[in-house]
Amino acid sequence: MPQDLSDVRFLTVAEVAEMMRVSKMTVYRLVHSGELPAIRFGRSFRVPEAAVSAVIQRPIADTA
Repeated sequence: MPQDLSDVRFLTVAEVAEMMRVSKMTVYRLVHSGELPAIRFGRSFRVPEAAVSAVIQRPIADTA
């Protein structure tokens, strides 16, 4: 994790939803379950862009 927060780009829930092509509610569920780390600013959440990339690149579980 970067030491300097000025190097971290934070995304809104709406931006994350658009990137992942899911609903905002899905993003909120991922945040609340701990699968997607986020920081709370007042009443809204901000998600580090690196965390979104990590979730997207995570392998899909084998359901067979």
